[in-house]
This record gives sequence, structure tokens and C-alpha cells, in this order.
Amino acid sequence: MPRLRLRMMAALLSTLTGALAGCGPNDDASSHGRRPPGAQVKIAVPADAPTISDAVALAHPGDLVLVSAGVYHESVKIDTARITLRGASRDKVVIDGRLQQPNGIVVTAPGVAVQNLTVKNNTQNGVLITGSAKAAAGLPGQSGGYDTGGEPVTFLKSFLVSYVTATRNGLYGIYAFSAQNGVIEHSYTSGGADSGIYVGQCKPCHTVVRNNIAELNAIGYEGTNASGDMYVVGNRLVGNRVGLTTNSDHQEKLLPQQGAVIAGNLIAANQQPATPAQADGGWGTGIGIDGGSDNHFLRNRITDNRNAGLVITATADLPATGNQIVDNTFTGNGLDIGWTFPTATKGRGNCLRGNDLHTTVPARLATTASCPLPAHSPSPAGRWAMPTAPAGIPFTEVAAPGPQPQFPHATTTGATAVPAAPVLPKPAGIPLPSVSLLAGNARVQTS
Repeated sequence: MPRLRLRMMAALLSTLTGALAGCGPNDDASSHGRRPPGAQVKIAVPADAPTISDAVALAHPGDLVLVSAGVYHESVKIDTARITLRGASRDKVVIDGRLQQPNGIVVTAPGVAVQNLTVKNNTQNGVLITGSAKAAAGLPGQSGGYDTGGEPVTFLKSFLVSYVTATRNGLYGIYAFSAQNGVIEHSYTSGGADSGIYVGQCKPCHTVVRNNIAELNAIGYEGTNASGDMYVVGNRLVGNRVGLTTNSDHQEKLLPQQGAVIAGNLIAANQQPATPAQADGGWGTGIGIDGGSDNHFLRNRITDNRNAGLVITATADLPATGNQIVDNTFTGNGLDIGWTFPTATKGRGNCLRGNDLHTTVPARLATTASCPLPAHSPSPAGRWAMPTAPAGIPFTEVAAPGPQPQFPHATTTGATAVPAAPVLPKPAGIPLPSVSLLAGNARVQTS
């Protein structure tokens, strides 16, 4: 007898037993039925449940939902804590939104792991992890924004996304919004019409984004109002329109952005024309800092970005202050570092030390803005001729990804226990990456 029917019968018998015996104040009235405390179950799709959503509805905390190869046309919502959702094959388990739903997977419960599958063709996000009820309902993003209005900030606590491929989604590939204590790792994103990986509205974030590939997106990685223990390390951000941004934005709460560590990333060739064009038209930039403060950029390899390797600017009312650019290698960029403040809002206390670079605007920044600097020191500014951004393509037409590495022993390993808080990297131990970082799994190569 299929396991799904066994579990449904067990739940029915449990309900009848409770009705006959009478319910005491400590009885478990869970809609999932009774079972021994701490017992864990593997629910197979489609063997035990016909759809992923059906399997998730059956799952208890600690269970593994293991999905067999196939194309699943559904939006999966996970609101039970500590479930592991895992594909048996990363490339062959595909959640395809067919451009008819906002999100492929929505996680609103803590301790959930999403692993080893592909999510594509959603009008908003591939995978959304959030403590915001409005975001979970698909309300942000309808016009390219993410303003949740007067909703109080509520954090989802602890999450893991690993070995996930998210491609051709209308806003973000992997989106952690109003979430803390999480890890996004070993994943691949492309065709994000806004960005491949996005972390927003968290303070402190206690979040690690590591060892991912983001290519052929409008922006590879974006951190908006993502502050405090926010680590972006060891990623390949190559062949987007913009490699990485860390910024402050009034559309989200918890202004301003501050206190991220961006270290050991390869950020290269971010002027790919066959990518979705974002609203502000950015193109050819490796790293952009817009109103972000007190961030540390350490030992990144920033190369062949046609406009500039790293740009610091300010929003109309939020300065960029105290950013430190230390021990990075710049080669082949149109301009290695450029600081520009076109509005009345300026920068303060931004500084450089130990970088391998060749050109800056203003000139001689390595000397005039050498770290450390007093926090109130005004940051000089200049202008340069920026290349014209080419027209983009629809996100639905971005090149399909190739096969990506599988989660080890996906079908034989039990559920993943997601820690309450991740172990944070030690910046001193993060090396400068090679030019071949994760190249074997990428479509876009560096020059």
C-alpha cells in the first residue's frame, strides 16, 4: 500500500481514538496525526504524494521531502518548520512556473532546507525565504518594487538554500527578505530580471552567501538594507550587467545598509548584453555601493568590467560612509575605482589600502584616501565617461544553464538539520580567488 495512504489511515485512526478516549488538555491535535516524538519520515514524490505541495502538507518538523525527476507545475509553500525539500537530481527535478505564478518556492517557517533542484519561469522569484506575510503573498514585485508598506518587520529565523539552480525568473532567483541566520551556498542563478541572489531588509542578518555562481542576471548579487554579519564570500559573479551591489533603499525598512563583508569573490566581465536590463540601466560595473556604509571589501578579484571595477556613490539623502577597500586585485577594468556624488549627498570616511590597482577617479585615491581615515573625512568625488548600456533581452530568453554539481548522496542522506545560526566566516582566512573560480560550472568565462 502506498505510504501516503498508510499515513492518511494512521491520521484517521488517531483522530477516532482521540474522539473515543476523550481529549485531555495535553493531547496533540495536530492535523498531521500522531507519531512518536522525534520520529523522522522520508516522503517521496510522487510515490507517497502526487505533488510536492501534497508532500509538504504531510510533513512534520524534521521530515525529508524527496522529489523524483520530473517537471512540476506548482508553487510550493513551506510553512512547517525544519522540513528538508530535496530533489533527487538537481537538473532533472524542475519546478516550472510557466510564467503563471509569482514564486516557485516560498519558505515562511524557520529551519527549512531547500536543496538540489531547479526553479524557473516564475514572474517574481525562484525561491523566496521571508518573514513578511505581504512578501509571501506575492504582493511586492508586481511593478518591480518590494515595498511592504506599514507591515511591521518580522524575521524568519534560520534557513538554508544549497545546490539550487534558479533561472529565468522575473525578479530574483534566490530571495531572502526579512530573514536572518541563513546560508545560500553552492547555487546557480541566471536570468534574474533584477538580480540572481538578493538579501534584503535584515539587521543583523547573520547570513552567509558563499560559493555560488551568478551570471547572465541584471545584477549578480544585491544586498539592500542588509546589515550586520552579512557575508558574501567565494562567489563567481561573472557576465551579468552589474556584478554586485550593496545599497540603501527607502522601499525597504531598516535603513541604512551597513556592515557587510564582501570577500574572496571573482567579479568579472559584467557587461554581458544578453541579459535582462534593469530599471536604472546599470551596466559594465563590478561592484556598486549606493548609500551603503561600513562595508569591508577584502581580497576580491575584480577584472574586465568595462565601466568600472568598484563605484561608490550616495542616494539622494543617504551618504556612503566608512567603506574600506583592502587588498583587492583590479585588472582590465575601464576604471578600477570611481567615487562620484552627483547630488548634494556626499561620502565620508571611505578609504583604500593594499590594493593592486591602476586607475582611479579622482586620481591618486590610494594616496589621498589611504586607510585608516577619520570617520568625518569628506570623500573626494569625480566624473568619468561611462559607456552606454546596450539594450537587454527578456529574462525568458536568457541562455539555459548547463548541468550543475549535485548535492552529495541526495537520495541516501537524511534530512538536513539547519542550525539556529550559521558559523560565520573569519575574514582573515578568506583568500584572493583564482581567475578560474567555479569556472567549470559556468557558461560565461572571463577573458
